[in-house]
Amino acid sequence: MNYLFDFYQSLLTQKQRKYMSLYYLDDFSLGEIAEEFEVSRQAVYDNIKRTEVMLEDYEVKLMLLTKFVKRSELVTQMKSAIKVNATPEEIMSLLDSLEKLD
Repeated sequence: MNYLFDFYQSLLTQKQRKYMSLYYLDDFSLGEIAEEFEVSRQAVYDNIKRTEVMLEDYEVKLMLLTKFVKRSELVTQMKSAIKVNATPEEIMSLLDSLEKLD
């Protein structure tokens, strides 16, 4: 959820960002967040759960995290290929895979 939040937080409202940041990044309890915002614990829980669903939906549609992970793996493979003197064809194959992500 932290990675999804990193990628898609700009698509959230300020309140959603704050709740998620406090809950996931600052390790606040639901009760602590509720107290800070003067709302019920249930209201905080509902907001966080709805936001989690939204973040997962964004990932299904936009795939930013998935592409980031694949891109990172390909870069690692390319570095390894260069170190072991891979053939130009092998390196080009990795480059082609990288280009296809976008």
